Amino acid sequence: MTGLWVLVAVLVVATAVGLLLKARNGRVRNAKPAGRALPGPVTDVLDPASAVTLVQISTTFCAPCRHAKAVLEPLAERTDGLHHVELDVTNSPEVAQSLSVLRTPTTIALTPDGRELLRVGGVPKGPELLDALRPHLTTRTS
Repeated sequence: MTGLWVLVAVLVVATAVGLLLKARNGRVRNAKPAGRALPGPVTDVLDPASAVTLVQISTTFCAPCRHAKAVLEPLAERTDGLHHVELDVTNSPEVAQSLSVLRTPTTIALTPDGRELLRVGGVPKGPELLDALRPHLTTRTS
């Protein structure tokens, strides 16, 4: 009988953890105050002609990274002032560490001067991300 209660407890805890992770996936979070300079590979991909550059931190074998790219690339193509770039950190984990990235994909919205506006852990939800970025750019609908 004790084994049954242990099994039930494990299932309840696993379900709660799964629901928590699902709720946090793709959530837009405001940026924390910048404490250090951006690493070189990130500053190299910033687009000075765009109001916001979405830097997607990915790794080679990350399946959700492909989904994130499928959301972000069309969003950037149809939105004025928005640029998307994917940065693979498989062979340069120090870049992810310096940005405090703990999971891939993580998308960081940066201004041309490198100021972080917001970040999204997991696959972003396009409409929510666009709503959060709206004050920083001009959009056109298509």
